[in-house]
Amino acid sequence: MNLPVSTSVSPTITLGTRYATELADLALPWQAAETPEPELLVLNEALAADLDLDPSWLRSADGIGLLTGTVVPEGAVPVAQAYAGHQFGGYSPRLGDGRALLLGELGAHDLHLKGSGRTPFSRGGDGFAAVGPMLREYVVSEAMHALGIPTTRSLAVVATGRPVRREAVLPGAVLARVASSHLRVGTFQYARSTGDDDLLKRLADHAIERHHPSAALADQPYVAFFESVMQVQASLVAQWMLVGFVHGVMNTDNMTISGETIDYGPCAFLDAFDPATVFSSIDEQGRYAYGNQPIVAEWNLARFAEAILPLLADTEDEAVSVATSMLQTFRDRYSAAWSDGMRAKLGLADADPSLVADLVSLMQDNHVDHTSFFRALGTAARGDVEPARSLVLDLAAFDAWASRWLALSPDADAMDRVNPAYVPRNHLVEEALTAATGGDLAPVERLLSVLAAPYDVRPGLERYLEPAPDSFGQYTTFCGT
Repeated sequence: MNLPVSTSVSPTITLGTRYATELADLALPWQAAETPEPELLVLNEALAADLDLDPSWLRSADGIGLLTGTVVPEGAVPVAQAYAGHQFGGYSPRLGDGRALLLGELGAHDLHLKGSGRTPFSRGGDGFAAVGPMLREYVVSEAMHALGIPTTRSLAVVATGRPVRREAVLPGAVLARVASSHLRVGTFQYARSTGDDDLLKRLADHAIERHHPSAALADQPYVAFFESVMQVQASLVAQWMLVGFVHGVMNTDNMTISGETIDYGPCAFLDAFDPATVFSSIDEQGRYAYGNQPIVAEWNLARFAEAILPLLADTEDEAVSVATSMLQTFRDRYSAAWSDGMRAKLGLADADPSLVADLVSLMQDNHVDHTSFFRALGTAARGDVEPARSLVLDLAAFDAWASRWLALSPDADAMDRVNPAYVPRNHLVEEALTAATGGDLAPVERLLSVLAAPYDVRPGLERYLEPAPDSFGQYTTFCGT
């Protein structure tokens, strides 16, 4: 395949081919579709600098070519990655990058495109993406990064000048994103399905070296690898829960081996606290509801264990025993991460578990705004309980709980460092995306600026603190495919 090669790419830009060469069985060399009229919409200059990419060059024609995959450095081997996956509980043996490409590695990071056109994995899709969903991923992934939650990051969104047909005809776009890798549980499921144990071992060794190097030093490296993946996922999902994030499509092909959040499709943040909250239009049974996320993570990890069984022990029976024993520790790992986070949100070094449990019941019974309530508790810790009290209907229940909590002398400053004032409020995200689809990027830029410092309250940003007005109604998100 002859890829367009830039003649003016900076000589310092080299895209590694490690995945493409070490795991060629899991990759198909491919080329991004041409972009009729590319236009750079947003560029993450700070991330570009971290990657040793010159932001001014990225704004050039060749830079935009890199960001769309239409012009690549010499020696690059863009590939569509192969993976399988359980989607809403049903197994699909061949998914893969149907509208995405791994351009290569920038040092320790993948440079990956989304919306770059059809690949052999596209099935019935067109391989393209619309401006709105690509900007959604940019906004939400950068918000998650600012919140300190492991995530893929967004480098740029480029409008392609190609219309895409969804429920309406929309302007097309390509997202360039960065991750420590795009290895997924589904990658291992695909490797296992080939029946090639050597491929499975090479994939595991690749993942261990990139993400879990301490496992290589263990007496049983692949058992340690499984344990490490389980730990990072327990921590990740606990962090989601602590900020009220709903991923929306926790298929096994959307669970990373690195422990990073990936694939921001029908994602959203809670306003009113309710474990049954579902935003995704396609999650009709509520499989991926907010409160189900830890359970789904455990289920996905069971599928991961099934995929790597040949590596865990000499016999299948022994491997199943090892995997089952390890999986039984997930709930304790998750609970420990979540409980530590809740104590931090309450400004406490220690607390009776009943205090936290009673707070969760209080929040659920009163449908309090998740973000506002925790932030208001910081004010309560300084002596003014009214902002938090005003968010609750059952005042007697709140007063009883607050008196128990305040008696423990919570640290208000510590609370403000972990309870964000600003999250990507759903109504503000939709407002910004609608404007951007119509050609006005100013609301997106303002929102990105606000979300870049989520813990610092600033004057003039009051509307970004507030939950959606009643007129916003029931919020529904869409995958964008």
